[in-house]
Amino acid sequence: MEDKKKSKTLLDRIPHPLALLFFIVLAAAILTYIIPAGSYDRETVGDQTRTIPGSFEYTESNPVGIMDLFTAIPVGFQEMSDIIFVTFAAAMMFGLLEKTGMLENTVGTFVRKAGVERRFLIVVIMTFVYGFFGIFIGLENNIALVPIAVLLSVAIGGDAMLGAGIAIGGVLVGFGLSPFNPYTVGVGHRIAEMELFSGWVFRSVLVLFTLSVLAYFNVRYFKKILKNPDKSLGYDIDTQDMTLSKSLESYHMRKQDIAMLLVFFSGIIIMLIGIFTQGWYINEVAAIYLIIGIVCGIIARMNASQIAHVFSKALEPSALAAILIGVAMATQVVLNHGNISDTVAHSLVSVLEYLPTTLAAVFMTMSQSVINILIPSGSGQAVVTLPIMLPVGDILGITRQSTILAFQIGDGLTNLFSPTLGGLMAMLGLCRVPYGRWLRYIFPFVIIAISISWVALVISVLINWGGSI
Repeated sequence: MEDKKKSKTLLDRIPHPLALLFFIVLAAAILTYIIPAGSYDRETVGDQTRTIPGSFEYTESNPVGIMDLFTAIPVGFQEMSDIIFVTFAAAMMFGLLEKTGMLENTVGTFVRKAGVERRFLIVVIMTFVYGFFGIFIGLENNIALVPIAVLLSVAIGGDAMLGAGIAIGGVLVGFGLSPFNPYTVGVGHRIAEMELFSGWVFRSVLVLFTLSVLAYFNVRYFKKILKNPDKSLGYDIDTQDMTLSKSLESYHMRKQDIAMLLVFFSGIIIMLIGIFTQGWYINEVAAIYLIIGIVCGIIARMNASQIAHVFSKALEPSALAAILIGVAMATQVVLNHGNISDTVAHSLVSVLEYLPTTLAAVFMTMSQSVINILIPSGSGQAVVTLPIMLPVGDILGITRQSTILAFQIGDGLTNLFSPTLGGLMAMLGLCRVPYGRWLRYIFPFVIIAISISWVALVISVLINWGGSI
């Protein structure tokens, strides 16, 4: 109990996520009075707007006032409305699956057949499963799948934090280092005029190795809390409605459960087909979640009022997550209003010209990590910084493949802890894990993952990966 009290005291020093985000927005507003405004010229090539290297010019200052500061919050909500709604849609769908007992029966049956004695193997397998979701499906599209990991974790004797490590960690590592990430690698290759997703073998080795380290990291934490429950970072997180209510031996799949499970997987398959062949994005994904929830409610013989009641109750835990997403976006709104985003990018990238080749590549990731907190959108960062970084890399003798890898590492791994990333805040909200606790859990892994990625990046520079174009 003493350990718990000590941990809570230390964690309480980190502000509530909502307060933390507001302080970040306030700091961004203050920076508009300190950092000179500036911008690059842009050009449209095909369907892409690119930054023109060497076109940066300082512009008239446009500092953010008090009214602008608070107006940025509702504007942030408007700009992130699709992400906020997909969070609601995911919560409603899983709320219904939980209410009908389908989710509990499925997880209980899986654990019974796999065997609790294989729980460490389950953690490893599920870490890679969520990692592959991140690699091939994306970030926001996986928000709905996060609560399953918490339910599974609790079922095998873990806690909510372990579930978050499996799901959020797996998805964000997979997405951040994905060899097929359309928002970073895809946009980067188009800007660099390279073959789309070329170099995927090297990137695949990096992401699989990093996921292996994450799996070990999760298992180590699991063993620690099994040995000493006082070490749990999720000791006081309410998971009463995420626990198995019966003994494992009594779980089996009812016909109703099987039918709902088929509807769920059919919906996910349709969603993937739409994403990869029809250009579907967040709105279509949210629609699929709603359809799954309604059809499963009908299978459970619920009427319209009952389905609506379950949906409304399921929205309560996700309300904070939605608020955090909107406030997180307000940071970028403030920076754009003050016209200092380009100035920050220009200042960071300009340093590269004075560094040795390998050190410059590493600094690319560091500068991109800073930019990622200010501009959470991967594709948004790509069109701002890559047109500048690529020519600099050419001058320094860094291949474009390595430059894009440096950009990807800086953007992707920062996502694991960036408070301005709406998707992270949404997933933490669905897991009911406080941001401060998550930071304490994941940050040691982030240091290891960045170190691994830097080694891979340096190797790519030394072997002249990708050659010159």
